[in-house]
Formats: sequence, C-alpha cells, structure tokens
Amino acid sequence: MSNSTLPTLPATDRPEVAALLRDALLGASFTADGLLDLLGAPAYAALARSETVPALRATRGDTPLETLVRLFLLQQPVPHARVTDVLPVAACVESGWLASVGGDEVAATVDVRPYGGPGGEDWFIVSDLGCAVGGAGGIGSREEGVVLGVGGASTTLAGITVRTPVAAALDLGTGSGIQALHAAQHATRVTATDVNPRALHITALTLALSGAPAADLREGSLFDPVRDDETYDLIVSNPPFVISPGARLTYRDGGMGGDDLCRSLVQQAGDRLREGGFAQFLANWQHVEGEDWQDRLRSWVPRGCDAWIVQREVQDVTQYAELWLRDAGDHRGDPAAYEALYDAWLDEFEARKVKAVGFGWITLRRTDSDAPSITVEEWPHSIEQPLGDTVRAHFERVDRLRALDDAALLAAHFRLADEVIQEQVGLPGAEDPEHVVLRQHRGMRRATKVDTVGAGFAGVCDGSLSAGRILDAIAQLVGEDPVLLRDRTPAQIRLLVEQGFLEPVD
Repeated sequence: MSNSTLPTLPATDRPEVAALLRDALLGASFTADGLLDLLGAPAYAALARSETVPALRATRGDTPLETLVRLFLLQQPVPHARVTDVLPVAACVESGWLASVGGDEVAATVDVRPYGGPGGEDWFIVSDLGCAVGGAGGIGSREEGVVLGVGGASTTLAGITVRTPVAAALDLGTGSGIQALHAAQHATRVTATDVNPRALHITALTLALSGAPAADLREGSLFDPVRDDETYDLIVSNPPFVISPGARLTYRDGGMGGDDLCRSLVQQAGDRLREGGFAQFLANWQHVEGEDWQDRLRSWVPRGCDAWIVQREVQDVTQYAELWLRDAGDHRGDPAAYEALYDAWLDEFEARKVKAVGFGWITLRRTDSDAPSITVEEWPHSIEQPLGDTVRAHFERVDRLRALDDAALLAAHFRLADEVIQEQVGLPGAEDPEHVVLRQHRGMRRATKVDTVGAGFAGVCDGSLSAGRILDAIAQLVGEDPVLLRDRTPAQIRLLVEQGFLEPVD
C-alpha cells in the first residue's frame, strides 16, 4: 500500500513538542467543554454532521480558542502573527504539526479533535485532514490509506469495553488510537496493531498529545504481529468489518470474502486470551438464505470461551450497499460509475445468497468451564452507555448460574436489581392485566414479560428469603402445589438472573 499522495505527518520522535502543544491547547480551553461553550449547542451539533458554516460564524473573533478551532477543526489557514501568541509556532512547524502556507500563514497538517475521557480527562484524537468526524467537511479523502478519527462505532466499542485493571491489552486495527488510549488508563502494557503504517504513526501522535504512555506499535493484519507465546487480559477491535466487493478503503473494507474477516478475528481470539480475559469486537455478519443467523454466530465462538453476542441493527442488502457507497462519497461522482459499483455490491450478495447484514457486538471471555455459555440475541432498543460494568456483570452472573443446579438455585437468595420497575398492561378497568412487564432503566434497559408467579417472585426478592421459600409462599397464595411450582419455575428465575433483573446475594 502506498501513501505517497497523503500529507507528511508530524514527527513522532519529538515528545517535547507534543507536550508543549498539549499545554497550549489546554491553556486556550481547546477541550470538548471549551468548544461547547464557544460554539453553542447548535453549531457544536452541526460540526458532528460535518456542517462547518455555523462554527465558522462563531469563530470570527481573534481569541486563542477561536484561532485553534479555525486551525485544527475547520482547517483554515491562519495568519502567522495570530498563531504566535497561542502556539509554539516554530517548534510546531519544525516537527510537522503546522506547515507554512501563502507566505504569512500557517495551516494544520492533521486534524486534532478534543475528546473527553470517561474520567473527565482532556484527550486529543489525531486523524488525517478532513477525516475527523465533526471535522472540516467529513470524510474529505478517499485515499486508500487515510486514517479516520473517532466515529460512532469507536465510541460504542469504548463504551462497552470492560474497564478493570489488567496487565496486558491488545488493540487490533488501532486506527487513530482511541481504543489504545482508553486501554492505557487501566492496562500496564498496551499493544496496538494495524495493517496501515500510517495508522500506527497517528496512534503514536494521539497518545503523545493526550499525555498517555506510549504503546507497543506493530504493523500487520489481525493477529499476525502477535507472537505465538503472547496472551492478553483484554483484546479490543473495531475492525474493517464492512462486507464489500473488494478492499478499496483500508479503514473499512476487510479484504476477505463476505464476513470472513470478522469470523477469523473471533475464532483466533480464544488462543490469545488469558484465563478470565475478555475479547470485545464490533462486527458485521451475513444473514444467509436458509441459515439461522444466530447459529452462524455460535459457530464462530472458539472453544474455551463464554460469549455474549448482541445484534443491534439489521439492514437489507440495498440499504447496506447505499450506506457504504455514500460513506465513500461515490454518490457524488459519475452516476454511471455509482450504478456500476452498486451493481457489484448486489452481485456479491446475490452470489453468496445474502439477504441482509447484521451489526453488533461480540464479547468473549476465556473460561475453564466444561460447559461454556453462549448467548446470541437481538436488542435494537436504546441502552445506557457506558456498558462495561454491565458486560462484566453479565459474565459474573453466568458463573454463578453455572455453579447452581436447580436445588442450589432454589436455596439461593436474590434481590431485585436497582432501577427495575413493573408495568401492567391491559384494558382500562379490567380486573387483571393482560400481561406484566419488568423493565430496566439502566444498562441494557431490557423489558421482559413475566407471568403472575414471576412478577410476584421478583417483587418479593430483597435477599432475605431463599428462592424456594418465596415460591412456597406464592404457591400457598395462588392455591398451587408447591412441588409443581418449584419444578417449573427455575428456568424463569435463571432467565431473570441472566438478564440482570435479579442479582444473587451472597
């Protein structure tokens, strides 16, 4: 791959310049909060839609922050004299962060976008010019090796990742380095890989400008750069998962047929995980005619791993092709060329008997259990990010349930999780509801139907009584044989625990 037509990047061997630049950016309040205060909510939101006119109007003054917004976010040349009082211009030009243009002006060589960390940290994400989400005009380049900034997929993965202290973390396909940046906050050692050497260079810039420790950067595809004897406590990847005919764009097209890249990534991850370690991915998968999509994904899960797979969205093949053709800007070019590309996508799907494409999350956890748990589900509804603690708690509940046979389950104590409410649905004035729904207001924000026994059981669970004693009391109230009720209820209790409506009490 050649990046010869892309701009030269700032040097990575000048950490002192990155530190000076960081201090200057923070000193001018070039942060997520500072931008919101300066631009106002409408202009700030417009930037996320790649509309720059409101921000240009809001930065017509000469304050340091307005200068930096025009320089790094809107990518406008700025008079040298105006920048001198804001940035260490000479050092930034010498090391490549800025370039002299037009005689008496300077321009940014990369996008620099403020990004707020989960603990209130002020970070900066570096990407190629015109390729930062919310930058100057959206994806302004279709060069093969461009490196994008942070998009919705990046923040989704960062939000669902389990954030417990670990010794070693691996970020596969690091891109602009956002996952490596997050991992550096709770991992002693971070390894970041990418097939694109330009991405590794930009990751180094992102980490340096954000004041984070340097990562071990390695070039190569998938697990190729990882030695056979290396294992990790955490593996994360927002891979080039787009299912496309060919691999035009490195940042999104995997270059393998169909969903083989995502399948390979998941199947190979098991051998790279330490006991109890997590591997978390975003992925696309094919819905193939005559095949259950859930069975397809179950077949991906490697031996020795629990798995939780959530499908968040499904698009038919025409919607999917249009989405990614527009992502590349193909709809703005020659109509005949656009139609030919569209045809090629549909030919590819037709040849593979693909009727739709799913998008979602895949989480693996290495386990020594002889009976791994694999949960594959569809949940397209709203959630509450960050979900890392919810993901971790899911697997902790899996461990607890796996250790309990039905007799032990009925002897155990449970409590209703926080923020769970009960809704009764039925016609106005009816003596009894048509059905009862338990609904979470945190995390996955699940809703599940329960019968009268399930609703009564959940309502009484406060940890003081065992599940069996609660069922015995319910049996007496409804006039049912307690033995029969004990026999038929454990499956419902297990589901309520697995989905987080009930929590085990030690």
